[in-house]
Amino acid sequence: MTETAPPSLSAQDALLAVMIASSASDQDMRTAELVAIQSMVNLMPVFAGYDPDRMRRVTQVVFDLFEVEDGLDAFFGLIRAALPERLRETAYALACDVITSDGRHSQEELRMLEEMREELQIDRLHAAAIEWSARVRHMRP
Repeated sequence: MTETAPPSLSAQDALLAVMIASSASDQDMRTAELVAIQSMVNLMPVFAGYDPDRMRRVTQVVFDLFEVEDGLDAFFGLIRAALPERLRETAYALACDVITSDGRHSQEELRMLEEMREELQIDRLHAAAIEWSARVRHMRP
């Protein structure tokens, strides 16, 4: 990535970036996580009209930011700038769904969720409810 400012993101791009960052946080993007991301982009009303060709660009922005010093701070700055407050809990819910989609939680993934809660200013009680709902949706027999 060059030393120029990162590109701005749409709200939908920011939601996708949160999902990608959640999956990549443990440096192991599992197939179940990628399938979950694709499914959510294809099926969720918040992504209605989203251009799937933007997914590659958004993914590259996330990866580029994760490779530079203070990249996580820049990532959260982009997310906060792009997401209206009303979509911040949605972003957190999407992150939880991606992380729980494979039935495993690494320490890095849990730390990323903690960072997201703080950076997106998600109320702790709301976060607990979102986390619980993701866990029960992805429960295995």
